[in-house]
Amino acid sequence: MRWFGRKSADLAPLFLSLPGMDERNLFPTTNQAQLREVFLRNPVGQRAVRLVAGAVGSLKVYALEGDQEAADLLGRASLLEQVAASLLLHGNAYLQVVEALGAPAELFVLPADKVTPEPDERGWPRAYHYKVGRKTSQISRHDAIERVQLIHIKALNPLQDQLGLGCLEAASPAAAIHNRASRWNKALLDNAARPSGALSYEPADGAALSAAQFARLREEIDRQFCGSDNAGRPMLLEGGLKWQSLGLTPTDMDFVAIKEAAARDIALAFGIPPVLLGLPGDTAYANLREAGRSLYRQTVLPLAERIVSEVSEALKDWFGPLRLAIDTDAISELAEDRERLWQMVSKADFISADEKREMLGFAPLAGPSL
Repeated sequence: MRWFGRKSADLAPLFLSLPGMDERNLFPTTNQAQLREVFLRNPVGQRAVRLVAGAVGSLKVYALEGDQEAADLLGRASLLEQVAASLLLHGNAYLQVVEALGAPAELFVLPADKVTPEPDERGWPRAYHYKVGRKTSQISRHDAIERVQLIHIKALNPLQDQLGLGCLEAASPAAAIHNRASRWNKALLDNAARPSGALSYEPADGAALSAAQFARLREEIDRQFCGSDNAGRPMLLEGGLKWQSLGLTPTDMDFVAIKEAAARDIALAFGIPPVLLGLPGDTAYANLREAGRSLYRQTVLPLAERIVSEVSEALKDWFGPLRLAIDTDAISELAEDRERLWQMVSKADFISADEKREMLGFAPLAGPSL
């Protein structure tokens, strides 16, 4: 009898028809399926997004030139964190400008998966369709006097002009492997960390089990011998039944290496050093310190500067000349870099005080330069 062959053949069509799965590789293909696989069901992916988005949200923004009120708009209600998370997951972030008394009163983040750009005849977006349930509303990009109504920030996407590319598609295969390895380990633990074995029927007369006998036998095995609560229970066989134990080799049971490799791929997709996610490796203090500095230099600050520069450019229609900047002096992970820069600039006697201040990110002095 083909006990395991029959079971796998019965489940294969159901597994292949899961929504959002590609029948060729069993990886999620739709945006919603990828979001569930990477963020909702995977601890590594969720931690990676929260780590980067939280670091971006904790940054302080100030007006290097122009009205400080524009910088205050980005510091309200964890706006930077929401925008960063949307860019990481979807590659697009939409901020609607809420006007009050002729000036922007708030920037409202729209869900990226519910907004669709509408291009004009030249291919530039002229409006956006925001769909909630069955209702769709249109938001113009500019108002009657050409002031921005909706700010669209997008990540690099070489395949699409109107939409950005997030990290979901790159991280979803590794997240799918990581999640399935976890479910496989859970199933092994529920069955005492080994397959249940093979139960063969070998009567003296060579007869086969009837359908009723087969159903009753399977029900008895499921009820009395399967699951972690029944681990180790002895089995009493009769009437030509014979139990053949099966086991897994250490190589078959070693899913730790598979999960570790998948977790590193997820961290790589979101630009995070694996050691910051608690993955196995060298966790010495020096490595953690360097990893934290690398996270800000290579991932957090480039993402935050992209957001701030896009918002600065868009809000010029409302506030006039505007230049927003990030206060990197408040980042403790960059304290050593900042100390070396200050020492280098202070020893440069061949440049003026205003040039030194500009190198350090400060506005020039009001009086004459020294």
